[in-house]
Amino acid sequence: MTRWFTADLHFGHTNIIRYCERPFADAQTMNAELISRWNDLVADDDEVWVLGDVAMGTIAETLPLVGELSGRKVLVPGNHDRCWAGHGPQAAEWVGRYHDAGFDAILQGVVPLEVGGSPARACHFPIEGDSHDEDRFDSFRPEPAPGWLLHGHVHTRWRRNGEQLNVGCDVWDYRPVAEGVVVETLQDRQRPAGSWP
Repeated sequence: MTRWFTADLHFGHTNIIRYCERPFADAQTMNAELISRWNDLVADDDEVWVLGDVAMGTIAETLPLVGELSGRKVLVPGNHDRCWAGHGPQAAEWVGRYHDAGFDAILQGVVPLEVGGSPARACHFPIEGDSHDEDRFDSFRPEPAPGWLLHGHVHTRWRRNGEQLNVGCDVWDYRPVAEGVVVETLQDRQRPAGSWP
């Protein structure tokens, strides 16, 4: 079994193609390519951690696309996920729909885990930094702490920033990234923070 990480798929989000200069003609083409690239890598017994922002657009059409993705899927919701705790009490009403769509687990907030035997955390948000010009959602961001932080949210702003690694699909060729590559990237002290391997 391999563990993978990704974020910011944005199924059905036409504007993300322009915002992030994604190389797709339209949302339908993007959706199909994201699914294809995922399934080319991920085996049915693999586990994929999705660090938020799965589906947008007409949610009744885009959320079920999760069921077409291989592997056991763990969601750490982001601000564009309707089951994200930041949306208040109505978020709880959506948790079942995300499970029904194909998520095996939904873990809110900052989630501790081990990556390559080292302590780490997973969250949609980085400690600081945003895809916009100023930071948003401050109360949902992780506090600085020892260990690695895997996150999404910033799209193309950076891949690695110190001990933070953006696992968002925009900086990993629209594919999940394997845990071994995550470890290798974070352990590479020769590469300046913010640079792309």
